[in-house]
Amino acid sequence: MELLSTGSKEVTIYDIARELNISPATVSRGLNDHPAVNKETKKKIENMAKEMGYRSNTFASNLRRQRTHTIGVIVPRLNSYFMSAVISGMEKVANSSGFNLIIGQSLETATKEAASAQTMFNSRVDGLLVSLAYDTDNIDHFKDFLKKGIPLIFFDRVFNHSQCTGIIIDNFKAAQEATNHLIEQGCRRIVHVTGNQKRNVYADRLGGYKYALSNLGLEFNSNLIIETDLSVEAGVAAADQIRRMNPLPDGVFAANDACAVSCLLALKQAGISVPHDIAFVGFNNDPLSKVVEPNLTTVNYPGHEMGEVAAQTLINHLNGTVNINNTNTIILRSELVIRGSSIRNGGAK
Repeated sequence: MELLSTGSKEVTIYDIARELNISPATVSRGLNDHPAVNKETKKKIENMAKEMGYRSNTFASNLRRQRTHTIGVIVPRLNSYFMSAVISGMEKVANSSGFNLIIGQSLETATKEAASAQTMFNSRVDGLLVSLAYDTDNIDHFKDFLKKGIPLIFFDRVFNHSQCTGIIIDNFKAAQEATNHLIEQGCRRIVHVTGNQKRNVYADRLGGYKYALSNLGLEFNSNLIIETDLSVEAGVAAADQIRRMNPLPDGVFAANDACAVSCLLALKQAGISVPHDIAFVGFNNDPLSKVVEPNLTTVNYPGHEMGEVAAQTLINHLNGTVNINNTNTIILRSELVIRGSSIRNGGAK
């Protein structure tokens, strides 16, 4: 049989029906394996569809069922081990449940975050998973999701809202344990390299640092707080600032590993011994923490698990087995991983 040319036009069930001289309804049923269509006719329909290059319009089909089986994810940046681990966990759960992810980056700006949210909304995602940008002050750009009852879950960098679930670790406790460890190793002038205090993760880590000092009778000194964007470049700049402090600090607790490692290396290049002169603790347990010498003491932040929990919680809500409006915060466990960069008393305490 000679096929009619459809040019660049998308092949439809009507084109297949015309070629086979059967009704479009029969073609639709055949493609969907309906029992009312006999095997021989189904086979003819499948062969013709393949020959003509027919593609099933899942998007339109899903819209009819009010479900696109896509989940939107907005992250500050993709170029970190932690965020890659989170997304890996999300993909594992989403794909096993028949969902796809649409991923957008805010690049640490509320403006780009709002644009990504609008794109996700227009793409009719079934739900949204968000880790907030540095300078996000409110979540007005997510109001369309909340109005329509589209589930919104924050992870890592969260915003407290009665209609949204937040998935975090206990950053306050983790920072307290990290600071306690440095104090136990004999440190008394501990620099804390932190991020934007608008974000819960950095505000809570600063809070834990302050509490540890107070709890062990040390005075808080605001001159020992260095607020940065926690980039590799910021770590080098922090090292320069630390070298100019008088007296020299004897400990550094940095709010992420990338910044901690670049700071540590810059100080070593300047002739400062780690941990003898300055002991170091980072945060996140990135692979680079085990490459730098001495290996970096850090907080293990379960990124893959956070991604799995975020995706599963959202999908459970979509499937009606969990109501996220009744769950405001999910707290995952973290732990201090002690390595050579902080051990000054001959052993880990």
